[in-house]
Amino acid sequence: MKLMHIAGGGDKGGAKTHILALCSRLRQTSDLTLVSLRSGEFPDDAAAMGIRTKTFFSKNVLMDYVRLIRFAKKERPDIVHCHGAKANLAGVLIKLFTGATIVTTVHSDYKLDYLHSFLKRNTFGRLNAAALRFFDYYTTVSDNFRCMLLDRGFDPLRMMTIYNGLDFSQKAEKPDRREYLARAGLEYREGDVVLGIPARLNPVKDIPTLLRAFALARQTVPNLKLIIGGDGEDMDKLIALSKELGLTDSVGFMGWLRDVPTFFAACDIDVLCSISESFPYSVLEGIREGCAVITSDVGGMRDLIDSGESGYIFNPGDYETFAGYIVDLAKNPEKRRRFAEKLYAEASSRYSLDNMAATQQQIYADILELEKRRRGRRDGILICGAYGRGNAGDEAILKAILDTMRSIDRLAPLCVMTRKPKETQMLHKRVRAVYTFNFCTFLREMRGRRLFINGGGSLIQDVTSSRSLYFYLATIWAAHKLGCRVLMYGCGIGHVHKRFNRWLAGRILDRNADIITLRDPGSLRELESMGVTHPDIRLTADPTLCLTPASNERVRDLLRSRGLDPDGRYIAFALRAWKGLDDYGVFTRAAAYAYEKYGLTALFIPFEQPKDIAPCQAACRGLATPHAVLDGIEDVELVIALLRRMSAVCAIRLHALVFAAAAGVPFIGISYDVKVDGFMEYAGNPCCISLDRLSDQWLRQQIDLAVTQPEFFAGMAHRLREVESINHSAARELL
Repeated sequence: MKLMHIAGGGDKGGAKTHILALCSRLRQTSDLTLVSLRSGEFPDDAAAMGIRTKTFFSKNVLMDYVRLIRFAKKERPDIVHCHGAKANLAGVLIKLFTGATIVTTVHSDYKLDYLHSFLKRNTFGRLNAAALRFFDYYTTVSDNFRCMLLDRGFDPLRMMTIYNGLDFSQKAEKPDRREYLARAGLEYREGDVVLGIPARLNPVKDIPTLLRAFALARQTVPNLKLIIGGDGEDMDKLIALSKELGLTDSVGFMGWLRDVPTFFAACDIDVLCSISESFPYSVLEGIREGCAVITSDVGGMRDLIDSGESGYIFNPGDYETFAGYIVDLAKNPEKRRRFAEKLYAEASSRYSLDNMAATQQQIYADILELEKRRRGRRDGILICGAYGRGNAGDEAILKAILDTMRSIDRLAPLCVMTRKPKETQMLHKRVRAVYTFNFCTFLREMRGRRLFINGGGSLIQDVTSSRSLYFYLATIWAAHKLGCRVLMYGCGIGHVHKRFNRWLAGRILDRNADIITLRDPGSLRELESMGVTHPDIRLTADPTLCLTPASNERVRDLLRSRGLDPDGRYIAFALRAWKGLDDYGVFTRAAAYAYEKYGLTALFIPFEQPKDIAPCQAACRGLATPHAVLDGIEDVELVIALLRRMSAVCAIRLHALVFAAAAGVPFIGISYDVKVDGFMEYAGNPCCISLDRLSDQWLRQQIDLAVTQPEFFAGMAHRLREVESINHSAARELL
């Protein structure tokens, strides 16, 4: 593979570290040339590392670009990879004149790159913002930046995420602190706690917040020292602010650093206070040298740091919280050591230089494959369902389908019809989303896709309305007419009550679906009664049964964040509003019974938000025993993991029962529709009763059974998961 990396050449700090570290590894497996658009330290350091480096720098910028284009024509790289504004402009010109595939790494928020200069912000800044729109692919160094690009309208199918990596095998020697701090004009005394930050001194780094937090912390812990490495346009302002805050004898400015590892080796705490970052190298560098970390909530810091457990994270600009964290770590050397060790173990395994290089190499291979596929046949999958409505069950179906499609074809372009396209794209990586009722857009998507999936749930029914039935039938008909294979995936069918609706549904499904997989026998009987015989019909199970629960540690964090005991014993209730259901007192009394007899705290979990919050709150009124309403949980895998911690799950919501089955937990069904009866029958669970027959006595008996005889429910999940794999087989056949 022939690669050309282009950098502005004035890169310093994290961007420079990223580019040189990445190129030093990639050159071992690829034919790589690094182009610098400026002479000096950057290309000199690259050449010293053994990277083949070419510099284009003169007084005539336009001629530099012309020479670079000629060089690119001669070299004919497979991929041109750009870093920074000046390089991005060069990349677009190379694409224009050579047709090369161009990629850019988004190292920063391009709208904040030139805050210090009105002229540069309105020249280089605007040109860069325009150039970015012409790139073929984007690599982002954190999910935050991926979401930033999505929010600004960039195509999610062209984005890949790669986290920064560092060589953790090379640690700096500990310097003599007294001598090292003397370089910054500070007097070190034994027992002083040293904070450090290496950064460009510009507005984005928000050093004033650090100085104010440090000044506040010193009022409680006077033996603090702060060393600041870096230069920039705000240097004089920051020195003046330091004097104004009375920090002259405790804050030292060291200028630009050539040796960052030794800088951190002289520190106890690595601090970061930026208002915007991608995935800051300075944090990884501090971790490598054994520092504890306090950082603002930027970039991918929450992916690395469990705030309060392995480090501290504060909101940008919140200097008072920042100061409190400084005081806490300064007064607790054992906590500093524990935080540092936890972060080192996490970072050295997940964010190594080798991992970063391997990920980038795979991204290049994927890009070349995607470019081949773009020039050829139909490709990809369009998924239609009741998504983007806040229903955890429907979102779980979507997650399960996406996971299955990626397991079949990792690079297949995936597109989802949803009520909330932006939220869906934020939640799922490399998924394009279109508004459900934007007919022009989804019809255009159908023309280019190989497979159309009518995705799970009970979409073919007229209980809620005939309009939704007509819509879903119309999408199936249109997809077939536009050349897609059609798969109805893990569906529930019915009830379809109206005579005309039954005739229409039967006719369209019979003539336009290729394979129909059904999640329960009742749906099979419904299809047979409508005369659907031509498609390949297979009995399977709900797609969400294949989802992998989140880690137990994430559940513990969730419970702690809601003021609940992570080691406590719980029973879950998943309620919904339904016609004729006005009194939720039966659930109030059941929750009290579960606590008084078995010590189970009741957790009420709204599965469709905000609709289910009111029923949950209604059941809590008058409940004197411990309880909580856990609203706002959007991660379906976290919900499944949470239910796995329950002693029992009592639910009106179908997917609460499905999740409980997947988690292997005893579950009690309250039926409002035949689909609940159908699932409970298919699962082999007799603990089900209709809403109109529900009573205190029955519910107490089921709680007794669930708590005292959990083995009664064993084996249900395993059997359902086995038949669910039929969904996967059907999709593979059609693809």
